[in-house]
Amino acid sequence: MPNSTTEDNNVKTLTLHSEDDTQRLAAQLAALPLTGSVWLVGDLGAGKTTLTRYWLQALGHIGAVKSPTYTLVEPYSIEQNSIEQKDGSIKPVYHADLYRLQDPEELSFIGFDEYLDEPNALVIIEWASRADSYLPPPILFIDMTQANSGDKNQESRHVELRLSKVGQAQGLDLSSFKI
Repeated sequence: MPNSTTEDNNVKTLTLHSEDDTQRLAAQLAALPLTGSVWLVGDLGAGKTTLTRYWLQALGHIGAVKSPTYTLVEPYSIEQNSIEQKDGSIKPVYHADLYRLQDPEELSFIGFDEYLDEPNALVIIEWASRADSYLPPPILFIDMTQANSGDKNQESRHVELRLSKVGQAQGLDLSSFKI
């Protein structure tokens, strides 16, 4: 069974069969020079928070990764230790979960704009659709859906990565992504 299908450099569809596959995807996401927001789309239980946890770890976060379901946003300051950037600078990463958001205007009350305006910041947003009229366009959309794999005991995940026009303008390329 093939694991991936490439449509073009701006869209990539992958099938994750295991947590190891999720970790591999997260490592590839961590290698992209992403700043701005990334919107994670998918039903409850689709694996959005799990992907984010592995992504933060691949970026260099050490320690627990808490779900922001009740806090709306969990901030992380990640020391840059990548091969390309070992200068000890700090990358601000914010993991947001807007599932419990009642009104998009609530985001202004908690200073969400500051996260989006912070230089070099990456804002990973679950349930962004609850505030899409408030939020600026993302760099990347990640759409996750559960799928049945032939094995009753294992679910697979279909993941579509899609660069927005903003991401395309930055010259990002998804063609090398594979599982």
